[in-house]
Amino acid sequence: MATAVNPDLLPKLEKFGVKDASICFNCGNCTAVCSLSSEKIPFPRKVIRYLQLGAKEKLMQSPEPWMCYYCGDCTTTCPRQANPGEVMMGLRRYLTTLYDWTGISRRFYTSKVFEVVAILVIAALVGLGFYRYHGPVLTDRVALNVFAPNRVIEILDLVMLVVLSFFLLTNAFRMFLKVMGDPAQYPSLSLTARQQFQNRLIRGIPLAIWVSEAKAFLVHFFTQKQFGACGTREQRTQWLIHLLIMTGYTSIFLLVVVGIRWFQRDEIYALWNPIRLVGYYATFAILYGTTYAIIGRLKKERPVYAHTHSSDWVFLIMLWLTTFSGILIHFTRILEMPLATYFIYVIHLMIAVPMLVIEVPFAKWTHQLYRPLIQYLVRVRERALEGTS
Repeated sequence: MATAVNPDLLPKLEKFGVKDASICFNCGNCTAVCSLSSEKIPFPRKVIRYLQLGAKEKLMQSPEPWMCYYCGDCTTTCPRQANPGEVMMGLRRYLTTLYDWTGISRRFYTSKVFEVVAILVIAALVGLGFYRYHGPVLTDRVALNVFAPNRVIEILDLVMLVVLSFFLLTNAFRMFLKVMGDPAQYPSLSLTARQQFQNRLIRGIPLAIWVSEAKAFLVHFFTQKQFGACGTREQRTQWLIHLLIMTGYTSIFLLVVVGIRWFQRDEIYALWNPIRLVGYYATFAILYGTTYAIIGRLKKERPVYAHTHSSDWVFLIMLWLTTFSGILIHFTRILEMPLATYFIYVIHLMIAVPMLVIEVPFAKWTHQLYRPLIQYLVRVRERALEGTS
Protein backbone atom coordinates (compact mmCIF):
# COMPACT_ATOMS: atom_id res chain seq x y z
CA MET A 1 0.00 0.00 0.00
CA ALA A 2 1.34 3.44 -0.96
CA THR A 3 2.08 5.91 1.82
CA ALA A 4 0.71 9.43 1.42
CA VAL A 5 3.48 11.98 1.92
CA ASN A 6 2.85 15.54 3.07
CA PRO A 7 5.94 17.79 3.37
CA ASP A 8 3.76 20.54 4.87
CA LEU A 9 2.99 18.54 8.01
CA LEU A 10 6.21 19.19 9.92
CA PRO A 11 5.90 23.01 10.10
CA LYS A 12 2.34 22.65 11.41
CA LEU A 13 3.56 20.64 14.39
CA GLU A 14 5.62 23.46 15.92
CA LYS A 15 2.63 24.44 18.07
CA PHE A 16 2.73 20.95 19.57
CA GLY A 17 6.38 21.36 20.60
CA VAL A 18 7.95 19.63 17.56
CA LYS A 19 10.58 22.18 16.54
CA ASP A 20 13.86 20.44 15.69
CA ALA A 21 12.84 17.30 13.80
CA SER A 22 13.80 18.79 10.43
CA ILE A 23 17.52 18.78 11.27
CA CYS A 24 17.57 15.06 12.08
CA PHE A 25 19.49 13.07 9.43
CA ASN A 26 18.39 9.66 10.70
CA CYS A 27 21.74 8.47 11.97
CA GLY A 28 19.98 6.11 14.38
CA ASN A 29 21.95 7.14 17.46
CA CYS A 30 18.75 7.89 19.39
CA THR A 31 17.40 4.40 18.76
CA ALA A 32 20.73 2.80 19.69
CA VAL A 33 20.98 4.53 23.09
CA CYS A 34 17.32 4.14 24.08
CA SER A 35 16.92 1.47 26.75
CA LEU A 36 13.25 0.97 25.85
CA SER A 37 13.67 0.64 22.08
CA SER A 38 13.60 -2.90 20.70
CA GLU A 39 14.12 -4.68 17.41
CA LYS A 40 10.37 -5.05 16.93
CA ILE A 41 9.52 -1.52 18.04
CA PRO A 42 12.48 0.78 17.29
CA PHE A 43 12.23 4.45 18.17
CA PRO A 44 12.59 7.42 17.97
CA ARG A 45 14.27 7.21 14.55
CA LYS A 46 11.41 5.56 12.64
CA VAL A 47 8.61 7.93 13.66
CA ILE A 48 10.84 10.98 13.20
CA ARG A 49 11.30 9.84 9.60
CA TYR A 50 7.53 9.47 9.24
CA LEU A 51 7.20 12.98 10.60
CA GLN A 52 9.73 14.41 8.14
CA LEU A 53 7.88 12.76 5.28
CA GLY A 54 4.52 13.93 6.58
CA ALA A 55 3.23 10.35 6.68
CA LYS A 56 0.23 11.17 8.85
CA GLU A 57 -1.46 7.79 8.48
CA LYS A 58 1.72 5.95 9.45
CA LEU A 59 2.06 8.16 12.53
CA MET A 60 -1.50 7.38 13.60
CA GLN A 61 -0.76 3.66 13.35
CA SER A 62 2.53 3.90 15.27
CA PRO A 63 2.67 2.79 18.92
CA GLU A 64 6.25 4.08 19.29
CA PRO A 65 5.52 7.61 20.57
CA TRP A 66 3.60 6.11 23.50
CA MET A 67 6.40 3.65 24.31
CA CYS A 68 8.76 6.56 25.00
CA TYR A 69 8.90 7.97 28.54
CA TYR A 70 11.31 10.79 27.71
CA CYS A 71 14.26 9.79 29.90
CA GLY A 72 16.40 12.18 27.86
CA ASP A 73 19.23 9.86 26.75
CA CYS A 74 18.41 10.33 23.07
CA THR A 75 18.35 14.11 23.42
CA THR A 76 21.65 14.40 25.29
CA THR A 77 23.49 12.17 22.80
CA CYS A 78 21.98 13.46 19.55
CA PRO A 79 24.85 14.69 17.30
CA ARG A 80 22.52 17.14 15.55
CA GLN A 81 20.77 18.54 18.67
CA ALA A 82 17.49 17.52 17.06
CA ASN A 83 16.02 16.88 20.52
CA PRO A 84 14.33 13.55 19.68
CA GLY A 85 12.89 13.21 23.21
CA GLU A 86 10.94 16.44 22.85
CA VAL A 87 9.91 15.44 19.33
CA MET A 88 8.35 12.29 20.76
CA MET A 89 6.58 14.38 23.41
CA GLY A 90 5.22 16.71 20.75
CA LEU A 91 4.09 13.72 18.68
CA ARG A 92 2.08 12.44 21.64
CA ARG A 93 0.29 15.78 21.84
CA TYR A 94 -0.33 15.69 18.10
CA LEU A 95 -1.59 12.10 18.13
CA THR A 96 -3.93 12.95 21.00
CA THR A 97 -5.57 15.50 18.71
CA LEU A 98 -5.83 13.00 15.86
CA TYR A 99 -7.59 10.44 18.03
CA ASP A 100 -9.95 13.07 19.46
CA TRP A 101 -13.01 13.25 17.20
CA THR A 102 -14.33 16.42 18.87
CA GLY A 103 -11.43 18.70 17.88
CA ILE A 104 -11.17 20.04 21.44
CA SER A 105 -7.70 18.59 22.00
CA ARG A 106 -6.37 20.39 18.95
CA ARG A 107 -7.77 23.70 20.14
CA PHE A 108 -6.37 23.11 23.61
CA TYR A 109 -2.86 22.27 22.40
CA THR A 110 -2.58 24.92 19.69
CA SER A 111 -4.28 27.95 21.25
CA LYS A 112 -3.28 29.41 24.61
CA VAL A 113 -6.29 31.73 24.42
CA PHE A 114 -8.69 28.80 24.05
CA GLU A 115 -6.87 27.01 26.87
CA VAL A 116 -7.32 29.91 29.30
CA VAL A 117 -10.83 30.86 28.20
CA ALA A 118 -12.08 27.26 28.47
CA ILE A 119 -10.77 27.01 32.03
CA LEU A 120 -12.26 30.36 33.04
CA VAL A 121 -15.65 29.62 31.49
CA ILE A 122 -16.00 26.25 33.24
CA ALA A 123 -14.77 27.76 36.52
CA ALA A 124 -17.31 30.58 36.20
CA LEU A 125 -20.12 28.09 35.58
CA VAL A 126 -19.16 26.15 38.71
CA GLY A 127 -19.04 29.36 40.75
CA LEU A 128 -22.37 30.55 39.36
CA GLY A 129 -23.93 27.18 40.12
CA PHE A 130 -22.93 27.44 43.77
CA TYR A 131 -24.06 31.07 43.94
CA ARG A 132 -27.53 30.14 42.73
CA TYR A 133 -28.09 26.70 44.23
CA HIS A 134 -25.99 26.25 47.37
CA GLY A 135 -27.67 25.02 50.55
CA PRO A 136 -28.09 26.91 53.84
CA VAL A 137 -24.97 28.64 55.16
CA LEU A 138 -24.65 27.58 58.79
CA THR A 139 -22.13 29.59 60.80
CA ASP A 140 -22.48 27.99 64.22
CA ARG A 141 -20.56 24.95 62.98
CA VAL A 142 -18.95 23.58 59.82
CA ALA A 143 -21.77 21.89 57.91
CA LEU A 144 -20.30 21.30 54.46
CA ASN A 145 -22.93 18.69 53.63
CA VAL A 146 -25.65 21.23 54.31
CA PHE A 147 -23.99 23.87 52.16
CA ALA A 148 -23.13 21.31 49.42
CA PRO A 149 -24.97 17.99 50.09
CA ASN A 150 -22.72 15.08 49.17
CA ARG A 151 -25.63 13.21 47.57
CA VAL A 152 -26.11 16.07 45.11
CA ILE A 153 -22.36 16.34 44.49
CA GLU A 154 -22.25 12.56 44.00
CA ILE A 155 -24.92 12.68 41.28
CA LEU A 156 -23.13 15.51 39.51
CA ASP A 157 -19.83 13.64 39.84
CA LEU A 158 -21.29 10.48 38.32
CA VAL A 159 -22.82 12.44 35.44
CA MET A 160 -19.44 14.05 34.82
CA LEU A 161 -17.75 10.63 35.05
CA VAL A 162 -20.06 9.15 32.42
CA VAL A 163 -19.66 12.09 30.04
CA LEU A 164 -15.87 12.31 30.37
CA SER A 165 -15.50 8.52 30.11
CA PHE A 166 -17.53 8.59 26.90
CA PHE A 167 -15.17 11.09 25.28
CA LEU A 168 -12.02 9.41 26.62
CA LEU A 169 -13.04 5.88 25.65
CA THR A 170 -14.32 6.80 22.19
CA ASN A 171 -11.02 8.56 21.52
CA ALA A 172 -9.14 5.51 22.83
CA PHE A 173 -11.22 3.33 20.50
CA ARG A 174 -10.05 5.41 17.54
CA MET A 175 -6.47 4.78 18.67
CA PHE A 176 -7.25 1.08 18.95
CA LEU A 177 -8.55 0.90 15.37
CA LYS A 178 -5.49 2.63 13.94
CA VAL A 179 -2.85 0.74 15.92
CA MET A 180 -4.35 -2.71 15.38
CA GLY A 181 -4.85 -2.04 11.66
CA ASP A 182 -6.66 -4.18 9.11
CA PRO A 183 -7.91 -7.49 10.59
CA ALA A 184 -6.91 -9.21 7.35
CA GLN A 185 -3.21 -8.72 8.18
CA TYR A 186 -3.29 -11.41 10.86
CA PRO A 187 -2.58 -15.01 9.82
CA SER A 188 -5.52 -17.31 9.23
CA LEU A 189 -6.11 -19.74 12.04
CA SER A 190 -5.37 -23.40 11.61
CA LEU A 191 -8.21 -25.94 11.80
CA THR A 192 -7.15 -26.82 15.36
CA ALA A 193 -7.13 -23.17 16.37
CA ARG A 194 -10.53 -22.56 14.78
CA GLN A 195 -11.95 -25.42 16.78
CA GLN A 196 -10.24 -24.21 19.94
CA PHE A 197 -11.38 -20.61 19.63
CA GLN A 198 -14.71 -21.43 17.96
CA ASN A 199 -14.14 -18.53 15.57
CA ARG A 200 -14.49 -16.00 18.42
CA LEU A 201 -12.40 -13.27 16.83
CA ILE A 202 -12.14 -9.56 17.63
CA ARG A 203 -10.57 -7.60 14.79
CA GLY A 204 -9.19 -10.85 13.38
CA ILE A 205 -7.58 -11.92 16.67
CA PRO A 206 -8.83 -14.78 18.89
CA LEU A 207 -10.64 -13.67 22.02
CA ALA A 208 -8.36 -15.87 24.12
CA ILE A 209 -5.36 -13.70 23.22
CA TRP A 210 -7.18 -10.51 24.18
CA VAL A 211 -8.08 -12.02 27.54
CA SER A 212 -4.70 -13.60 28.29
CA GLU A 213 -2.83 -10.33 27.67
CA ALA A 214 -5.22 -8.15 29.69
CA LYS A 215 -2.85 -8.41 32.66
CA ALA A 216 -0.33 -6.30 30.74
CA PHE A 217 -2.76 -3.38 30.69
CA LEU A 218 -3.38 -3.53 34.44
CA VAL A 219 0.31 -3.87 35.30
CA HIS A 220 1.37 -0.93 33.15
CA PHE A 221 -1.58 1.22 34.25
CA PHE A 222 -0.93 0.87 37.96
CA THR A 223 2.89 0.65 38.00
CA GLN A 224 4.12 2.46 34.87
CA LYS A 225 6.45 -0.54 34.68
CA GLN A 226 7.94 0.41 31.32
CA PHE A 227 9.16 3.76 32.70
CA GLY A 228 10.92 1.90 35.51
CA ALA A 229 12.99 0.05 32.92
CA CYS A 230 14.91 3.25 32.12
CA GLY A 231 18.35 2.57 33.50
CA THR A 232 19.96 5.34 35.51
CA ARG A 233 19.22 6.51 39.04
CA GLU A 234 18.06 9.88 37.74
CA GLN A 235 15.66 8.18 35.35
CA ARG A 236 14.27 5.96 38.10
CA THR A 237 13.65 9.14 40.12
CA GLN A 238 11.62 10.47 37.21
CA TRP A 239 9.65 7.22 37.16
CA LEU A 240 8.94 7.56 40.89
CA ILE A 241 7.74 11.16 40.47
CA HIS A 242 5.55 10.09 37.57
CA LEU A 243 4.17 7.20 39.64
CA LEU A 244 3.46 9.43 42.64
CA ILE A 245 1.48 11.91 40.55
CA MET A 246 -0.42 9.17 38.75
CA THR A 247 -1.34 7.12 41.82
CA GLY A 248 -2.15 10.21 43.88
CA TYR A 249 -4.29 11.62 41.09
CA THR A 250 -6.10 8.32 40.59
CA SER A 251 -6.67 7.84 44.33
CA ILE A 252 -8.17 11.26 44.88
CA PHE A 253 -10.23 10.93 41.69
CA LEU A 254 -11.80 7.74 43.02
CA LEU A 255 -12.42 9.33 46.43
CA VAL A 256 -14.15 12.44 45.14
CA VAL A 257 -15.99 10.93 42.18
CA VAL A 258 -16.90 7.41 43.28
CA GLY A 259 -16.62 7.63 47.08
CA ILE A 260 -17.74 11.19 47.77
CA ARG A 261 -20.45 10.13 50.24
CA TRP A 262 -17.75 8.63 52.46
CA PHE A 263 -15.02 11.17 51.72
CA GLN A 264 -17.02 14.38 52.15
CA ARG A 265 -18.56 14.10 55.62
CA ASP A 266 -19.07 16.71 58.32
CA GLU A 267 -17.50 14.57 61.02
CA ILE A 268 -13.71 14.31 61.03
CA TYR A 269 -12.53 10.72 60.64
CA ALA A 270 -10.04 9.26 63.10
CA LEU A 271 -6.44 9.62 61.96
CA TRP A 272 -6.11 5.89 61.24
CA ASN A 273 -9.32 5.69 59.17
CA PRO A 274 -8.50 4.18 55.72
CA ILE A 275 -10.28 6.95 53.82
CA ARG A 276 -8.31 9.61 55.68
CA LEU A 277 -5.05 7.73 55.12
CA VAL A 278 -5.71 7.38 51.38
CA GLY A 279 -6.53 11.09 51.26
CA TYR A 280 -3.26 11.92 53.01
CA TYR A 281 -1.28 9.70 50.65
CA ALA A 282 -2.91 11.25 47.58
CA THR A 283 -2.27 14.74 48.93
CA PHE A 284 1.40 14.05 49.64
CA ALA A 285 1.97 12.21 46.35
CA ILE A 286 0.44 14.93 44.18
CA LEU A 287 1.91 17.87 46.08
CA TYR A 288 5.42 16.39 46.17
CA GLY A 289 5.32 15.18 42.56
CA THR A 290 3.93 18.37 41.05
CA THR A 291 6.23 20.61 43.13
CA TYR A 292 9.24 18.55 42.00
CA ALA A 293 8.15 18.81 38.37
CA ILE A 294 7.42 22.55 38.58
CA ILE A 295 10.82 23.30 40.15
CA GLY A 296 12.48 21.11 37.52
CA ARG A 297 10.78 23.06 34.72
CA LEU A 298 11.83 26.35 36.28
CA LYS A 299 15.46 25.25 36.62
CA LYS A 300 15.57 23.40 33.26
CA GLU A 301 18.54 21.33 34.39
CA ARG A 302 17.34 18.06 32.83
CA PRO A 303 16.39 17.35 29.20
CA VAL A 304 12.86 16.32 30.20
CA TYR A 305 12.31 19.76 31.77
CA ALA A 306 14.27 21.90 29.31
CA HIS A 307 11.30 22.45 26.98
CA THR A 308 7.82 22.95 28.39
CA HIS A 309 4.59 23.28 26.45
CA SER A 310 1.88 25.52 27.91
CA SER A 311 -0.33 22.47 28.44
CA ASP A 312 2.29 20.99 30.79
CA TRP A 313 2.16 24.11 32.94
CA VAL A 314 -1.63 24.11 32.98
CA PHE A 315 -1.79 20.50 34.12
CA LEU A 316 0.82 20.89 36.87
CA ILE A 317 -0.40 24.23 38.21
CA MET A 318 -4.08 23.26 38.27
CA LEU A 319 -3.30 19.92 39.90
CA TRP A 320 -1.12 21.67 42.50
CA LEU A 321 -3.79 24.31 43.22
CA THR A 322 -6.50 21.64 43.49
CA THR A 323 -4.44 19.77 46.05
CA PHE A 324 -3.41 22.87 48.00
CA SER A 325 -6.98 24.18 48.20
CA GLY A 326 -8.05 20.72 49.41
CA ILE A 327 -5.49 20.99 52.22
CA LEU A 328 -6.90 24.39 53.19
CA ILE A 329 -10.41 22.93 53.38
CA HIS A 330 -9.15 20.19 55.67
CA PHE A 331 -7.53 22.70 58.03
CA THR A 332 -10.49 25.10 58.11
CA ARG A 333 -12.73 22.16 59.01
CA ILE A 334 -10.41 21.07 61.83
CA LEU A 335 -10.18 24.68 63.07
CA GLU A 336 -13.99 25.00 62.86
CA MET A 337 -14.09 27.95 60.47
CA PRO A 338 -17.45 27.57 58.65
CA LEU A 339 -17.41 30.54 56.24
CA ALA A 340 -13.78 29.96 55.26
CA THR A 341 -14.56 26.28 54.62
CA TYR A 342 -17.50 27.06 52.30
CA PHE A 343 -15.63 29.77 50.44
CA ILE A 344 -12.51 27.71 49.86
CA TYR A 345 -14.64 24.69 48.91
CA VAL A 346 -16.21 26.65 46.06
CA ILE A 347 -12.79 27.87 44.89
CA HIS A 348 -11.50 24.31 45.13
CA LEU A 349 -14.20 23.03 42.77
CA MET A 350 -13.73 26.01 40.45
CA ILE A 351 -10.19 24.72 39.95
CA ALA A 352 -10.79 20.96 40.10
CA VAL A 353 -13.77 20.73 37.72
CA PRO A 354 -12.15 22.58 34.78
CA MET A 355 -9.03 20.46 35.26
CA LEU A 356 -11.06 17.25 35.09
CA VAL A 357 -13.26 18.35 32.20
CA ILE A 358 -10.29 19.37 30.05
CA GLU A 359 -7.46 17.11 31.17
CA VAL A 360 -9.20 13.73 31.46
CA PRO A 361 -10.56 13.26 27.93
CA PHE A 362 -8.64 15.84 25.90
CA ALA A 363 -5.17 16.58 27.30
CA LYS A 364 -2.44 15.33 29.63
CA TRP A 365 -4.48 12.77 31.54
CA THR A 366 -5.18 10.83 28.32
CA HIS A 367 -1.58 9.60 28.58
CA GLN A 368 -2.53 7.61 31.68
CA LEU A 369 -4.86 5.51 29.52
CA TYR A 370 -3.10 5.59 26.16
CA ARG A 371 0.29 4.37 27.44
CA PRO A 372 -0.88 1.14 29.12
CA LEU A 373 -3.40 0.59 26.33
CA ILE A 374 -0.60 0.72 23.77
CA GLN A 375 1.48 -1.73 25.82
CA TYR A 376 -1.49 -4.09 25.82
CA LEU A 377 -2.26 -3.71 22.11
CA VAL A 378 1.39 -4.23 21.15
CA ARG A 379 1.52 -7.53 23.02
CA VAL A 380 -1.76 -8.70 21.53
CA ARG A 381 -0.67 -7.71 18.06
CA GLU A 382 2.71 -9.45 18.35
CA ARG A 383 1.07 -12.70 19.41
CA ALA A 384 -1.50 -12.45 16.63
CA LEU A 385 1.08 -11.79 13.93
CA GLU A 386 3.10 -14.78 15.10
CA GLY A 387 0.05 -16.89 14.37
CA THR A 388 -1.64 -19.51 16.52
CA SER A 389 -0.86 -23.16 16.03
